[in-house]
Amino acid sequence: MKKLYSNLILTFAVSLSLFQVACDDFLDLSPTNAIPSTIAITNKETANAAIIGAYNSVQNYYSSYYITLGTITADNVSYNGTLSQYLQLDQNSISPDNIGTVTVYQTIYSAINSANSIIAAIGSVNDPLFTTPEKNKILGEAYFIRALSYFDLARGWGGVQIQQNPTKDLSTLSGIKRSTLQQTYDRVLEDLIKAEELLPEDDTTTRNRAQKNAARALRARLHLYREQWTEAEQYATLVIGSSKYSLVKPFNTFFSSPFLSRESVFELTFTSNDKNSYWNLWYPSTVGGQYTLKPSETLVTQLNNPNIGGTRKSLIAGSGNSVYGVLYNTVSTSTDPAYVIRIAELYLIRAEARAKKSATDLPGALSDLKEVRDRADVPKFDSDNKEAVILAIENENSIEFAFEPHRWFDLVRTKRVGAVLGLTNTDYWLFPLPASDILSDPDVDQNPGY
Repeated sequence: MKKLYSNLILTFAVSLSLFQVACDDFLDLSPTNAIPSTIAITNKETANAAIIGAYNSVQNYYSSYYITLGTITADNVSYNGTLSQYLQLDQNSISPDNIGTVTVYQTIYSAINSANSIIAAIGSVNDPLFTTPEKNKILGEAYFIRALSYFDLARGWGGVQIQQNPTKDLSTLSGIKRSTLQQTYDRVLEDLIKAEELLPEDDTTTRNRAQKNAARALRARLHLYREQWTEAEQYATLVIGSSKYSLVKPFNTFFSSPFLSRESVFELTFTSNDKNSYWNLWYPSTVGGQYTLKPSETLVTQLNNPNIGGTRKSLIAGSGNSVYGVLYNTVSTSTDPAYVIRIAELYLIRAEARAKKSATDLPGALSDLKEVRDRADVPKFDSDNKEAVILAIENENSIEFAFEPHRWFDLVRTKRVGAVLGLTNTDYWLFPLPASDILSDPDVDQNPGY
């Protein structure tokens, strides 16, 4: 972390003119080494600009390597090139200086530090135009962003260093050892509890900023990862019960038009001035892309099978050896959102929780599975065998989120990497911490095997 924060001493010296820009777009807040972040947030305008900057930090990792880390490492996506950073990910042979894992690790900590700055400063802001509900909303969003960031670190790297204060002096980082995975998840839970308490109830339109149900949805995912089935079911049910969300039909509606659809519980929005060029990695050169990431042959077969893929075959285009993914598809504008949480995930979280909890509820699990399959026009799956139902839910997750960062992390949390991918050495189920962090900070232990 010393190396990281030597490059990312984030502060918020933000003027009113910057805030006017932020109203139209997420922006990067200019860092300065001269003004502590807790001083820079001084009124309503700078607080609003700061939270926009924090969202932008999350955008920075969800529009680059992070999605790739959750896809190319598993069996749905293959690498279609020769660059070593992608080849290592595809082959699950990752070096500690891999540019993909290093970039994501450092960028997530940048988002954490942005959230830390807001959490530390907001309580001391004295502005008569800045009401308590407005303060609570921004503070709740900051807790949500920090929770999401630590969750994404934990499921990729295991227990990490917990930094809860904005970085002003590099010496404050000395001696911070890695927490365990459970301690890191405890931190996530604490932040989500605070976020849910502070965030406003959902309105009918906002899907690109955190509201109560976004916090509840992430909490359902957290409980699933921690194998806390009752809580996972409880929080998934809260979100599913909201009239704001529904599975849209046909399947491709949520990623074609319009954006901010009823499918999204939380997504990150991009604009023509704040582009998401991730489509470029998926499209062939004939359409202006690099064709770096390619659907695997197995996935293509599954998507084209009406009993498995159904209408989800709309995730791919092309033919023969030139099939490509089209989930990210705004070639002319580069404005694809990053899909962080969709309502389909909540149905499958609840299905898995119902199947795995001590008082197994297979009818309930099958009902939730049917909702997702019906939307894709896939025939109903039925079984009274618990393990068969659990496997069907796993397979449904794989197809439903084929190009979103789920498959690798799902296989790791269920300890199915060896059985599905043949990678039996559990050391390589976690990503390596950046080599530069290990070399510069004796308090940081590398993950085993690296």
